[in-house]
Amino acid sequence: MSWDVLLLRLPDHVTSVHELPADCAADPLGRQCDVLAAVAQAVPEVDLSDPAWGELSGPTWSIELNIGSEDPVDSIMLHVRGSGDAVLTPVFRLAEALQCKVLDCAAGDLITPGQTAGWQAFQQFRDRVIGAAQ
Repeated sequence: MSWDVLLLRLPDHVTSVHELPADCAADPLGRQCDVLAAVAQAVPEVDLSDPAWGELSGPTWSIELNIGSEDPVDSIMLHVRGSGDAVLTPVFRLAEALQCKVLDCAAGDLITPGQTAGWQAFQQFRDRVIGAAQ
């Protein structure tokens, strides 16, 4: 089970996905080689041995980076697992490096640094579900 967030490029003035017109398409993040270079620079500890599926691990968390094999790269889906707010640091470091926004797929809202409610809610939900299954 993961908390999924999408890194995508939206116009600067957009602060909510609810502001987007139905026909709005996100600009691509860039050529795959440029995106991979930006990812490696932003989080040097990332494992990009499979360029379509990067892996990043911290002491209490892990992130799978679903970059895909399309060129150009339209977006990156991050599958976040574990616990602790420290996982948000690389998420926003990646967003800054790629000049994109972060969409909390569970809540359907764009998030910015310091907003931990979606991540906190996911951890509570996950812990309830796992606890109930044991």
